[in-house]
Amino acid sequence: MRMKDRIALVTGAASGIGLEIARSFAREGARVCIADLSADAGRAAAGQIARADGAAMAVAMDVADEQAVERGFDQVTKAWGPPDVLVSNAGIQHIDPIDSLALADWRRLLAIHLDGAFLTTRAFLRHLPKSSPGSVIYMGSVHSHEASPLKAPYVTAKHGLLGLCKVLAKEGAKRGVRANVICPGFVRTPLVQKQIPEQAKALGISEAAVVRDVMLRDTVDGEFTTTADVAELAVFLAAHPTNALTGQSVVVSHGWFMQ
Repeated sequence: MRMKDRIALVTGAASGIGLEIARSFAREGARVCIADLSADAGRAAAGQIARADGAAMAVAMDVADEQAVERGFDQVTKAWGPPDVLVSNAGIQHIDPIDSLALADWRRLLAIHLDGAFLTTRAFLRHLPKSSPGSVIYMGSVHSHEASPLKAPYVTAKHGLLGLCKVLAKEGAKRGVRANVICPGFVRTPLVQKQIPEQAKALGISEAAVVRDVMLRDTVDGEFTTTADVAELAVFLAAHPTNALTGQSVVVSHGWFMQ
């Protein structure tokens, strides 16, 4: 088992990519804390992992709320000890052209993606003993490297995660803390499913055209990336034993973006 004796906290883990990562971590021997805005959904996800013989607990966490983040880390630390793996995955999407974008929507998205990444990273470092190595994984996107119309706050946030990751890789090196960004292409989660009719309306095209000509146009095979694809990469990054792999963004997108 690649993650035996590890303690992982995954934000936004009650569904989608976060849940698949949590399941994969548990199968690899980690104890996994499901941190999610919905306490009920988090408990259901943790129960699902426990029924599959994994070790899981749930904490309610609004990643943009400083006190909620600290409470969540205190809870898992009291139950199991400090997490040595953090996956900053919680996120939302907003579709609007820049000239119609409300400042409140801009701020809300950046608060969840960037403030949330900062607050959870800070709590992770404060709880982790300085003698203990650790791994932080940020959930970026192909939009950490590319841009698409109608997604200004999302693209901005995902680019920003690259900068935070690189700073953490340098600051964390002396204590053995690695930081990397996973950059998926389109994964057919509820977040992406919701975008299909929104983009169809905004662009004046069919939903099928959104999938074919917008989301998957630049892939090599016209396929969505899967949650399992992303989770396997998360296990690899979390379990990597040295600082040789740090400060990097790894793209998993069926060739949509090639570095």
